[in-house]
Amino acid sequence: MTQQERTTIATNQAPGAIGPYSQAVQYGNLLFTSGQLGMDASGQFAKAVEEQAKHSLLNVKAILEAAGFGMEHIVKTTVFLKDMNDFQAVNEVYASFFAEPYPARSAVEVARLPKDGLVEIEVVAIKA
Repeated sequence: MTQQERTTIATNQAPGAIGPYSQAVQYGNLLFTSGQLGMDASGQFAKAVEEQAKHSLLNVKAILEAAGFGMEHIVKTTVFLKDMNDFQAVNEVYASFFAEPYPARSAVEVARLPKDGLVEIEVVAIKA
């Protein structure tokens, strides 16, 4: 893959990368986002897991829009949770962002998330 075939996506409508990675990378009609924590564009975390899930998905949406994609283009999501007991609360927020046909999804509990977040979501999107 050459550098011309791959495009880095960045927007100030979502928190900037906190390490050596991109908010998203587009390769042809595919878009891969990095995990988005539940913070606003200024880097402030919401307190409750539901608000963190909402911010995480709003960040995903902002990155998609910066690349000319929409939530309807998402084909796969991965949800990382600090506590699987929060699954139902996060699932309710998640459901408000998607319509059928729903993307494929994995949800996993992890020992720790960056900056001690409660939820992180990454997606893969495709535009035909």
